[in-house]
Amino acid sequence: MRIAINTRFLLPSKMEGFGWYTYEIVSRITNSNPQCEFVLFFDRAVDPKFVFNSNVECVVLSPQARHPFLFIWWFEWSVRRALKKYKIDIFLSPDGYISLLSKVPQISVIHDISFEYYPKDIPWFSSRYLRTFFPLFAKKSNKIITVSNTTKEDLVKKYHVSSEKIRVIWNGVSESYKKLDQDTKNNFINKHTDGVPYFLFVGSIHPRKNVQRLINSFSLFIEESQKDFKLIIIGESMWRGNSLEIPKNVSSLVVFTGHLSNEMLSKYMGSAYALSYVPYFEGFGLPIVEAMKCGVPIICGNKTSLPEVAGNAAIYCNPFDVNDIKNQMLTLVNSEELYRELVANGLKRSKLFSWDNTAKFVWEEVVSLFISKSK
Repeated sequence: MRIAINTRFLLPSKMEGFGWYTYEIVSRITNSNPQCEFVLFFDRAVDPKFVFNSNVECVVLSPQARHPFLFIWWFEWSVRRALKKYKIDIFLSPDGYISLLSKVPQISVIHDISFEYYPKDIPWFSSRYLRTFFPLFAKKSNKIITVSNTTKEDLVKKYHVSSEKIRVIWNGVSESYKKLDQDTKNNFINKHTDGVPYFLFVGSIHPRKNVQRLINSFSLFIEESQKDFKLIIIGESMWRGNSLEIPKNVSSLVVFTGHLSNEMLSKYMGSAYALSYVPYFEGFGLPIVEAMKCGVPIICGNKTSLPEVAGNAAIYCNPFDVNDIKNQMLTLVNSEELYRELVANGLKRSKLFSWDNTAKFVWEEVVSLFISKSK
């Protein structure tokens, strides 16, 4: 069997959501299936570390696909021709984009369709492209993998896709996330936050991530509690113009780190007092699982997929209500019993999430499609 995979988000200098998902899946399925041949499609120079095994061939296709016009060119011209040239049996796309004109069987991984619910959260042209093409991708795909039941339900509701061709496969969590001992935490906090405990947010600075309301809630929390805390925000702005206003009373307490390495990110997570993660739309919410693995309590929004993922390891708030977010912060800092309960629940629940299992289940879908098309 020859499998082609869209790996355009494997970027050595800046791995983020789609990139890490692709890395965790592709590194595993290529190594665990040496009898198969894999052709990885990149849109720029390939870092040697992404040649995961001897059964992997990396192909660079032009142009660099980072704009809707170039998406169309890349998938409908370059990818379609490459699928035919390399005699591919199955095409797997971890970011959901596929070739509408190819006759090769295709599996798309669709993480969320937030643009259908909040189209104004992203630039007009990108929103128009996504809302035009993703219904077509969903209908064209022979199989669809979603990362949550929420996304599956959205696809069935919005695009009228048969639920029978959709399989929900949760994300895993990196082994670099683990519970830290108290001395390690103290040393890290002393070095990076002047000994001040902190709430942590991890994710892009994007409207649906709700960072402005989180900051405003933190300001109210500091004003009411008079406690010594910081709010650390790890991530970069996804779109130009995503400016944030910092209330004066927390101007020195809200810290933006920008993009961090996975190693440093795991240390920030493991040393956090709590994860404060309140998006109003989320397809999965990987930082929640990372926090659980580290034994860090979670305050999260009660919308979309977040309760499905966090379960009993979080206290929930209305992400549109800054007072509710603030109140949950107060609840957590005023209850040691609740804090310990959330830590224990999170450590236990984190065992449900494994990249080994995710890759195994994705591979099952590849094999299933190959068998069905070979009959």
